[in-house]
Amino acid sequence: QVQLVESGGGLVQPGGSLSVSCAASGSIYSINAMGWYRQAPGKQRELVAHIESGGRRNYADSVKGRFTISRDNPKNTVYLQMNSLKPEDTAVYYCHATVVTSVGRYLELWGQGTLVTVSS
Repeated sequence: QVQLVESGGGLVQPGGSLSVSCAASGSIYSINAMGWYRQAPGKQRELVAHIESGGRRNYADSVKGRFTISRDNPKNTVYLQMNSLKPEDTAVYYCHATVVTSVGRYLELWGQGTLVTVSS
């Protein structure tokens, strides 16, 4: 079974830093794009950051200059380093990946979500 497992998250004060990570496991042949989305209470899920297999990145305007996405391809893992956090960054953060399995299936995967709370 191919899946994404997230770790990290938690409570941090405004201005603080936090990181989350997401590892893909199972019978994977390759991983194309990986990214992070978030969903705040009462709002739609939105893209936070995205990184392609070649390393090209894009970010939501609201996090540019504060968040950094990276990936470790041999470990099938994507990271999100969040700095200068604001209360409006509070949300459930979801990992996302597009994967080709060892038997050639194309899958779009989501992690279970991890809560990030920015509050004093």
